[in-house]
Amino acid sequence: MLDNLKHYHIILASNSPRRRELLAGLGVTFEVRTLPGVDESYPDSLKGEDIPLYISREKAAAYRELMADDELVITADTIVWLDGRVLGKPRDEADACRMLRALSGRVHEVMTGVTLTTRSLQRSFAVTSRVEFATLTEEEINYYVEHYRPLDKAGAYGVQEWIGFIGVRSLDGSYFNVMGLPVQRLYQELKKL
Repeated sequence: MLDNLKHYHIILASNSPRRRELLAGLGVTFEVRTLPGVDESYPDSLKGEDIPLYISREKAAAYRELMADDELVITADTIVWLDGRVLGKPRDEADACRMLRALSGRVHEVMTGVTLTTRSLQRSFAVTSRVEFATLTEEEINYYVEHYRPLDKAGAYGVQEWIGFIGVRSLDGSYFNVMGLPVQRLYQELKKL
């Protein structure tokens, strides 16, 4: 599958082990390459899907000058959107607990922006999934944060971890998007290249 990609050397520009696992699931041969200090800030005027789209494009821009002619770079960014604001990666365990309390018993959105970049083209897209959490007890929140340390995850949770098993009441959209890479949509976009 994806024979059209044979002439590309594919680069996943991400430190995320979940993104590596998900891209590998497509059967694509790729290399992981990351640059230190890539700016992930965004203008305050951006809302919703525009935020991860902007950040994925900014990440791509950091690689553009370093790319070989045959390289295809995949960049992505995921946010959790609740009450019109971003829940990013928690600063510490207390912040992670605060975020999980905010998500408890509520519906939120997980939005991922993905940018595909070569020397001659750039294509971006965003995918949104709606997630409903059951009401979580303080004991459940503390247990999860203490045992799983979700400090590298937007919204302070990994849907594929214990908290997802006990906390996610329903999910509308791509499960893999909630993990950090909407692979079904990515597959469709890669077929078009």
